[in-house]
Amino acid sequence: VQLQASGGGLVQPGGSLRLSCAASGFSMDNYAIGWFRRAPGKEREGVSCITGGGGSTYYADSVKGRFTITRDNAKSTVYLQMNSLKPEDTAVYYCATTASPARGCWISFVAYDYWGQGTLVTVSS
Repeated sequence: VQLQASGGGLVQPGGSLRLSCAASGFSMDNYAIGWFRRAPGKEREGVSCITGGGGSTYYADSVKGRFTITRDNAKSTVYLQMNSLKPEDTAVYYCATTASPARGCWISFVAYDYWGQGTLVTVSS
């Protein structure tokens, strides 16, 4: 199981970025995918998750209304569209998946077994 997060970069406040999480080594169709972030000096934070079929999504209150998670199982990729970015969104963003298929998804890191390497998002003027 491998997850490759990409799409991070430097963006001005109010700008947008789209992160991608490419999965390989397994068929991701029935697996929940979560996005997490860790800002400098802060604890890891759950950002969003999406169920295997994409029918349900969840967001942390801090990103609700600004971030959108989607998935394309044919491309084995999950996306995190981030709009109206704020300086406090600056962090390394990670995607993760579970070891077993699941109907639900969670924005708690303890639920996930495999993690990508992270991509840095910096929101600054």
